[in-house]
Amino acid sequence: MASDQDLVVETVRDILAGHEPFVLSPERPWDDGLWRDLAEAGLTGVGLPEEAGGSGGEPADAVAVVRTLAAGAAAVPVAEQILVAGPALLAAGLDLPSPEEPLSVAAAGAVTAERSDGGWSLTGTATDIPWSGVAAHLAVLAAGPSGPVLARVAADGLDASDARNLAGEPRGSVVFDGTPADAAELTFEQAEELRARHALARAVQLSAAAEQVLAWTVQYAGERQQFGRPLGRFQAVQVELAQMAGEVTAAAALTDAAVQVLEHGGDLTIAAAAAKVRAGAAVEVVAGLGHQVHGAIGFTQEYRLHHLTRRLWSWRDEAGSELHWARVLGAGLVARSGDDLWGALTRAV
Repeated sequence: MASDQDLVVETVRDILAGHEPFVLSPERPWDDGLWRDLAEAGLTGVGLPEEAGGSGGEPADAVAVVRTLAAGAAAVPVAEQILVAGPALLAAGLDLPSPEEPLSVAAAGAVTAERSDGGWSLTGTATDIPWSGVAAHLAVLAAGPSGPVLARVAADGLDASDARNLAGEPRGSVVFDGTPADAAELTFEQAEELRARHALARAVQLSAAAEQVLAWTVQYAGERQQFGRPLGRFQAVQVELAQMAGEVTAAAALTDAAVQVLEHGGDLTIAAAAAKVRAGAAVEVVAGLGHQVHGAIGFTQEYRLHHLTRRLWSWRDEAGSELHWARVLGAGLVARSGDDLWGALTRAV
């Protein structure tokens, strides 16, 4: 019998089947039709509690939705909404916007929050905002008078710069000038968890996209004939496919381990850091060899491969680079392992 999670994944796949990936442009920066269909099915609120306006379910259910959409090159801010911004707002005691309205997170840049007339106001610039100009609401991580602050801001009326990643996904900046916001003070641990969730969301997407690139490459190598036999029969190609499979498996293992920590508790920062570093490192091999096996057709606009490889190259550097998270991982292991450094290392990586 299929589990609830299997049914959720099947529903996402059925909806994706009606929305082919396309090249993003300033005129069409996201797939609003796909978002509407996902929202109508309640999939933009998976993992968020029903009493807060979400669709219910466990964090693993939200991860399953994000993985499926990433493998399908879906141009929608679901990962940001159900894995990062939504849970962060609820943890801070702030109201969750309607899941039918896209919500994103602004965790980079220099934004300060000050109390103003009984409320809060934001000043400064938030940078590299996923789906800027598309999201109706933003969860903004800011510096407050005595520590971090999380603010919920309506994006209407905010001018976002027209910046995009290699895949064409909006990644602009927003300038706040005394912008009113609903906000709450966070502990440093809560701010750290928000950043870790953001990194884990990207690791989940990277792992899923890499797995799909591998599947397409294996399929292509089995179908494409060269010198009278399939490409996959050549030893050199078999070695490349094995290298890709090793990278995909390693990234999936650490990402799955981090998801387990997210669901059952533990040191999410260490787990997410390890997952983001390993998933990012897999990109060079998986994307590079995927294109090498495909040859010229892999670089054509009409072929499906570039929809995922351009996202792989983009997501690798988002929510913190491998270097950033490697430093976080190293410092965290040294600080938290005590006399059991080797045990901490083997548990994390």
